[in-house]
Amino acid sequence: MSDAIKHECGISVIRLLKPLEYYKEKYGTAFYGVNKMYLMMEKQHNRGQDGAGFASIKLDVKAGERYMSRVRSCQQQPIQDIFAQINDRINSELKEHPEYEDNVALQKKHIPYIGELLLGHVRYGTFGKNSIESVHPFLRQNNWMHRNLIVAGNFNMTNVHELFDNLIQLGQHPKEMADTVTVMEKIGHFLDDAVAKLYKQIKKEGYTKQQASPIIAERLKVYKILRRAAKNFDGGYAMAGLLGHGDAFVLRDPSGIRPAYYYKDDEVVVVASERPAIQTVFNVPFEEVKELDPGAAIIIKKNGTSAIKQILEPKERKACSFERIYFSRGSDKEIYQERKALGKLVFPQILEAIDEDIKNTVFSFIPNTAETSFYGMVKEAQNYLNKKKEEQILELGPKITGEQLHEILEVRPRIEKVAIKDAKLRTFITQDSSRDDLVAHVYDISYGSVKEGDNLVIIDDSIVRGTTLKKSILRILDRLSPKKIIVVSSAPQIRYPDCYGIDMAKLEDFVAFKATLALHEDNNSMHIVEDIYKKCLSQVKNKDIDVINYVKEFYAPFTAKQISKKTGELLSPEGINAEVSIIYQTIESLHEACPKNLGDWYFTGNYPTPGGNRVVNRAFINFYEGNNERAY
Repeated sequence: MSDAIKHECGISVIRLLKPLEYYKEKYGTAFYGVNKMYLMMEKQHNRGQDGAGFASIKLDVKAGERYMSRVRSCQQQPIQDIFAQINDRINSELKEHPEYEDNVALQKKHIPYIGELLLGHVRYGTFGKNSIESVHPFLRQNNWMHRNLIVAGNFNMTNVHELFDNLIQLGQHPKEMADTVTVMEKIGHFLDDAVAKLYKQIKKEGYTKQQASPIIAERLKVYKILRRAAKNFDGGYAMAGLLGHGDAFVLRDPSGIRPAYYYKDDEVVVVASERPAIQTVFNVPFEEVKELDPGAAIIIKKNGTSAIKQILEPKERKACSFERIYFSRGSDKEIYQERKALGKLVFPQILEAIDEDIKNTVFSFIPNTAETSFYGMVKEAQNYLNKKKEEQILELGPKITGEQLHEILEVRPRIEKVAIKDAKLRTFITQDSSRDDLVAHVYDISYGSVKEGDNLVIIDDSIVRGTTLKKSILRILDRLSPKKIIVVSSAPQIRYPDCYGIDMAKLEDFVAFKATLALHEDNNSMHIVEDIYKKCLSQVKNKDIDVINYVKEFYAPFTAKQISKKTGELLSPEGINAEVSIIYQTIESLHEACPKNLGDWYFTGNYPTPGGNRVVNRAFINFYEGNNERAY
């Protein structure tokens, strides 16, 4: 993505099902779980560079011994920082106490972080805050082992105010109005309630207070706690939690917006945001890694048994399509094929834009996430040419000469690596006048890769703001003197804010919105914009009615092609010689390429929860009133 946006977090839960001695004997170390968690987090590093956190729980420890550990970092390389801290602590303990080296029992007793239950998190912050207090996992502590709660997740809630008010009505005094706090306290409240009721019941059965503790661990119904806590959640989430005594869970939202996958065998249960992370780290085939169903939770009890429980009634599946286009690693078997399909399906529009002149067209991509869709685009160009070649050869028949045959077969798609990102360049000057000049040099070009007068087709996975295109990429590409620059987005036009985890909160940031606004100005239809504002305002004031996304009316008067054409005009830098065209994927082709991930609200405005409609209307009000603030 040429316009960097912050997005999805990543989670990982590992439950070791054997005693630590087993892993020491089989794999040579009792730190097997810690090592695997490091790999799991690194394999999901694409999901978070703002911060990272790790937590572990030791099972069956004696009173007075530490059984929970947590470490977090918001340093520049947070995963490396976390595990450097863990390794330093482990190595210092082993150096100071050589007797621990071959004694797993002593390691478990005295060295932190080693444990049977581990939780990892990599974070992208959607609110711009990057303090350590914002980094997961979050910890809710209590002297009762069962009431300790560690939570980390990939989520955004659209109804934080409602959840906050719920906590106040329950008698709590939340320290902050943030979705992380409200979610953890909501779960924590019903956890406390469940433990208290069990304790009371077990005492009635004649057990002592001390005897009650292991019985509570055995009888605690985590799925019931989650049902009560999640009843009013409105958002997209994959939420992981550890309880102090050793139970664990991962809960997925009922629309399946945020991803979650799991794998289990006789040694381990592992849950993660991405399937390839599990496949690679545990060396298991694609088929053995299962997707957690929408509204379901995988619950791992302290005794090691695990089960899938339906917590919330599933809604129409609206798994995030941006996961497939850009966010998730492309090493997933299905995602790789889907991204190739995105490139293939947008090719007919490219062919039309270059007047079918493949001979005088260079194909390339904007590094590096669009590379897979580029392969799909080029393969379709090859298929098109093969068909043309067959027709030409059959038309000439037996009279074809060797020279003619050679000339026909010689035509092939011209593939070049035209744009190269300078990874070492840092825009360290903040003054706009100086910064723009630096931004223009973020990409280098391969001189000589394009002949003067050629068409140049560049595919990107998506175009959000278009800032990098206008300030950097198009200016640099124009130095190659192409006749036409066709920028292709393998995703449709981004028209609406996301409120389920992606950092796309303001309508006026989107170049498709700016292009549509310019069309309204050109067509003297700004009264429509004012009418939409009034409709949005009326819904905000009346909270009892069903919320409608009125912002759809903003785009309704214009076709996608009209908006794309105006986008090309807006993104063309002053003084550029080449003609600039912008091509977007169609919604229909997106769904054809990614049939299991039909969540497309940022393209269509079809939000899967009522909170989405509230957010988009608020975003339009903010735009109209000139409020430079987030809509959620």
